[in-house]
Amino acid sequence: MTAAVAPPDAPPTPVAEADPAPAGKPVPYWAGLLLSAVAGVALLLSFPSYSLWWLAPIGVAASALAVHRRRPRTGALFGFITGVVFFAPLLSWTSTHVGPWPWVLLVGLQAAYFALQGLALAVVSPVVDRWRWSRPLVVGVLWVGQEALRGRTPFGGFPWGRLAFSQADAPTLRLAVLGGAPLVTFAVAVTGGLLLLALTRPAVSAKPMRRWVGAATLALGAVALTVIGYAVPLSTPSGPTVTVAIVQGNVPRMGLDFNAQRRAVLDNHVTATEELAADVASGKQPKPDLVIWPENSSDIDPLRNADAADAIDRAARAIGVPILVGAVLIGQQEGQVYNVGLVWESGQGVTARYTKQHPVPFAEYMPLRKWIEPIAKIVTDKAGLLRSDFQPGDASGVLKMGPATVGDVICFEIAYDGLVRDTVTDGAGLLVVQTNNATFNVDEARQQLAMVRLRAVEHGRESLMSSTVGISGFVDASGRVHQASGFFTRDVEVRQLHEGSGTTPATRLAYWPELVLSLAAVALLAGAVVLRRRSRG
Repeated sequence: MTAAVAPPDAPPTPVAEADPAPAGKPVPYWAGLLLSAVAGVALLLSFPSYSLWWLAPIGVAASALAVHRRRPRTGALFGFITGVVFFAPLLSWTSTHVGPWPWVLLVGLQAAYFALQGLALAVVSPVVDRWRWSRPLVVGVLWVGQEALRGRTPFGGFPWGRLAFSQADAPTLRLAVLGGAPLVTFAVAVTGGLLLLALTRPAVSAKPMRRWVGAATLALGAVALTVIGYAVPLSTPSGPTVTVAIVQGNVPRMGLDFNAQRRAVLDNHVTATEELAADVASGKQPKPDLVIWPENSSDIDPLRNADAADAIDRAARAIGVPILVGAVLIGQQEGQVYNVGLVWESGQGVTARYTKQHPVPFAEYMPLRKWIEPIAKIVTDKAGLLRSDFQPGDASGVLKMGPATVGDVICFEIAYDGLVRDTVTDGAGLLVVQTNNATFNVDEARQQLAMVRLRAVEHGRESLMSSTVGISGFVDASGRVHQASGFFTRDVEVRQLHEGSGTTPATRLAYWPELVLSLAAVALLAGAVVLRRRSRG
């Protein structure tokens, strides 16, 4: 006689028997597949350029419902599907000029973390069913834990696509002032957990009206948690006023080959600055206290090339104030280069510098080059472009520029909590993001600007983003954008900003909110594994 084989999604019998309510049963397998895809679409649409931020908790709820009471391997599969549907279009800009393979590999890696999250939710769901009211908190801590892991591994992690970065236009953005990006992610995920609980109200021993009232109450709770951000007071900078100019010089054409035209890019920024100086002299523009050029505005090393140094000095002499130049410097050893922000003053040259601390793996340096480079050359014909490795800096980007003290972060560094926080705790009164979007598209620029908006609220600092091709613009301490430039255009914007000197609760708490929530996720998962094994035993 052949023993009966349990269906793939059947939970362990002892645990299932402990909770006879229909709410403990998984949705049909086909519905789980559909919900996984719907979750990925909802999450995608919550991010720029769509910016339908209110879909983020719906995506969280759909993802959690899809894996609820599944076997771990099925939870992992459904989580992976959500990750692919979400990340494939979100990160499509990574394939714009380098071909599909880097994009495919990056999407697969990021989706793998969603698979781990789906597995974890599946593991804990039978145990959590015993205390249904804990479900929203469970979903919240597991989501924060997933983002903490994804933002650190491998090679320093890739925090793009965090729930918090979808909330630039939402009231939940204001929660960043209390606990940074982790708290915003937690609030969005808990909101999704409340929606999940509303959908899975127990049907046993409850009258229909009572069930509907309970579900409606939970849905209203989700709405309340979303709008509670309006009650959070923001930090308003009250320091001295400084006038700042952003110069977006533009590049001759999009793509990786903009580096081959690096003199033209430098000349664009010099010319735009000289035009600004002429406008100041004629009274069309107020005189700035400092000028910000973007990342890669001088890919010719001005410390080794006299012509590049003369061009930058000519611009600084014309405008008469310090210029923050995004430059590439050649190292002492062959194959070493540095991505830096140089404070350049007329007649003095470089008076301060910041070296990018977190070069992007596979874009600015090749990890494990000996083994990976041969594979990369097979996968993409662009691998040969990365002949040199950018070296990391070891100090925060706090730079004195005329009357202001700015905190410089370069490009993708804006996604990393600690790098931005260090500039504030080390004394920055303004946050400056130098970036080069010439190798991507406008979606990437909008996603990056959303991160700047969160950081401005998180640390109570007025901020700006300066890009070679756009989007450049100013961001106040409430997260509002001012004077945003167009994409792939030349532009110069001037605005008065207030320096900040105080610290927000998020700045003072540092990494503690994320650490506590991540440890709670680990403890929860470990406890669920132990209880499941005891039930089987």
